[in-house]
Amino acid sequence: MTSSTAQPGSQPDGGPGAQPSQGLRPPARAQAAMSSLDDILDEIAGLVQAAKSMPMSSSAIVNRSEMLGLVERARRALPGEVRAAEGVLSGADEVVAEARHQAASLIESARGRADQLITKEQVHAEAESRAGAIVAAAEAKAATIVRDADEYIDRKLAQFEVDLFQILSQVKAGRSRLADRVRASAEPDVEG
Repeated sequence: MTSSTAQPGSQPDGGPGAQPSQGLRPPARAQAAMSSLDDILDEIAGLVQAAKSMPMSSSAIVNRSEMLGLVERARRALPGEVRAAEGVLSGADEVVAEARHQAASLIESARGRADQLITKEQVHAEAESRAGAIVAAAEAKAATIVRDADEYIDRKLAQFEVDLFQILSQVKAGRSRLADRVRASAEPDVEG
């Protein structure tokens, strides 16, 4: 039996496998893994759509080994999705670490400048006041950097959660259709 495969990324109804329209996109590794899984699911859909229909029934005949091969490929592609999630988390840790490093550097620089101002006797009182203001400004900026980094990470993880949910929905729907088809093909065909 021959089968046709759907074009990768083709989703005529804009369904769960459609690419998100927001500006936020997962990293390239995550996109590649999702694309691979989307391609496999498109092939499964194409195989089912191209399957020969049973007379007087909504059932279809599909090549079992081909279908099982595609399901196995989908299973192998799924760990790639998990690795992509770990990559996002790893990148998030790096962003937070860099933000903390910048914050610590700013605070240290401010403290060094504050110490220089304090050591001058003629401006001792003014130096203390300015040093406090510099340290407060540096701490405020450090807090902003850390907060921005946390918000960035949260946005990326939220988008990745949406993408994984869409993939999971597609896999569940595909498995459900396959199970219905298997059940239907196991039932004897009753003719009136």
